[in-house]
Amino acid sequence: MLEIRRVRKQFGGFTAVDDVDVTVEVGTIHALIGPNGAGKTTVFNLVTGVLPPTSGRIAFRGTDVTGWRPDRITGLGVARTFQNIRLFREMTAVENAMVARHCRTRGGFLRALARLPWREPVSERETRRRAEELLEVVGLSGRRDALAEDLSLVEQRRLELARALAVEPALLLLDEPAAGMTPPEIRELNRLIRKIRETGVTVLLTEHHMSLVMEVSDVVTVLSYGRKIAEGPPAAVRRHPRVLEAYLGPGA
Repeated sequence: MLEIRRVRKQFGGFTAVDDVDVTVEVGTIHALIGPNGAGKTTVFNLVTGVLPPTSGRIAFRGTDVTGWRPDRITGLGVARTFQNIRLFREMTAVENAMVARHCRTRGGFLRALARLPWREPVSERETRRRAEELLEVVGLSGRRDALAEDLSLVEQRRLELARALAVEPALLLLDEPAAGMTPPEIRELNRLIRKIRETGVTVLLTEHHMSLVMEVSDVVTVLSYGRKIAEGPPAAVRRHPRVLEAYLGPGA
């Protein structure tokens, strides 16, 4: 699904990502973890086109997307959520989900001219229907008409997830999806991520809640100071000496 090959990102004299290799297989839940400042979000920004890599190659389903614009990468089937929530705060929940589907709908000048004020176009009705389905999937069907700014933190995170799913992604990137959640809410998120995978969506996530990572992931890649230090099944990674040292210090 995704191949990251010897990718490096430098900001002046600082190397945030240092020759990282990661392969995300189709149908898996793959976690990218590491201490604060390890380079996880930078990798997400490189994959989604928010930042261009200094060097290296990124391929999505066999297509080299290195340096592509975010909208082109999204059009191929890549969607993401953000660690810092980025909703349209003065729009309703259903409107936020509808906006994300613009890359899967058709429009244009002639269609706009032909629109009748009293009739909702078929494409818009379908977009609204799908948005409402996704709000139900994430547990927000009862809040469809609430403004995004009036939702709780957990509800806003669920709305970001619904908005990302509205893109109909093959690959979904989740950046700290459990931030601010209670243990019961994290368990519900665990079930939701597994449910998303069952629909055929491959998931790449970053997360600090190790209980969630170890329970939900098929493969875990660990970064430290921009370098990959370990990769494998959760049970093996959690015992890896370099991982213990990165999180707990020398001698751990």
